[in-house]
Amino acid sequence: MGNSLSNSVAGATLHIGFLLMPEYTLSTFANAISVLRMANRLSGEDLYRHSVFSSDGVQVKSSSGVEVIVDGPPTNPADLNVLVVCGGYNISSHCDKRTIKLLRACAKKKTPIAGICTGSYVLAAAGLLDGYRCTIHWENLTAMREQFPQLDISSRLFVIDRDRYTCSGGISSIDLMLNLVASIHGHDLVQQISEQFTCERVRTENDPQRAPLKYLIGASQPRLVEAVAMMEANIEEPLRLDTISKVVGISRRQLERLFNRYLHRSPSRYYLELRLSRARLLLLQSSMPMIEIAISCGFSTAPHFSKCYSDIYGNPPSKERSLRA
Repeated sequence: MGNSLSNSVAGATLHIGFLLMPEYTLSTFANAISVLRMANRLSGEDLYRHSVFSSDGVQVKSSSGVEVIVDGPPTNPADLNVLVVCGGYNISSHCDKRTIKLLRACAKKKTPIAGICTGSYVLAAAGLLDGYRCTIHWENLTAMREQFPQLDISSRLFVIDRDRYTCSGGISSIDLMLNLVASIHGHDLVQQISEQFTCERVRTENDPQRAPLKYLIGASQPRLVEAVAMMEANIEEPLRLDTISKVVGISRRQLERLFNRYLHRSPSRYYLELRLSRARLLLLQSSMPMIEIAISCGFSTAPHFSKCYSDIYGNPPSKERSLRA
């Protein structure tokens, strides 16, 4: 789905507000601001300006103990093009009524709202992710899915869904901001920014978080973990689902239920994405011929590999490699 920032008035300076939660992750916050600063520097224009807020206007400490001077509370949401909620540790204990009220007021003003790191938990608690796709850091995935079962929560690096932007934290805030900048000011500028940051490539919404499976599904499903391990060990010659279910000791239907409940996709879809993820690493990080990559990841023909790759990543593998070059 598109995002509302792409409809911004050309030539206008966009105002991005950052709402710092107590114990916010400093690196995630700093990475996001750095993208805006670099966009201004490389363009030679004031494309973006930013303000830093706390819900009560008082300085808050990051999880590393560093304090950043804040401009006060966000008293005029209509002045913001985006409000970014910066989360971190112990987010549920810091999600107070004042913050919830503030975010709902912003939403009523139609201000786009983002949640980075665990900031998406605050958006969920305010009811602002109902009907939206979203993501959160992999350590918080299981708990958030249990607490907000109605939400469509993925394990992607970031998710852009209309006027809601969420990312998993760490350096993924760079990827989120680069994709937003690209939607407004074009890919040429983003390419320059990524080169300044020595980023090998700009990751997209289709890139997953590299998270231990136990954090994605919890430790209570050993058969599912075993099934995924079998898939990971058999990329070049994919196993039949009947074989996997027999080895782990459950029926195929039970296996499908486990995948749909905990990984939100069918076993065959998960297996396909696993193989394509391996193919993408080979495509971007090696000079292997395309047909060799296809065969090594379980595809019998290059056209079939290309079609599956395009369906997942939006570009055929040949274009993906040329963009990297």
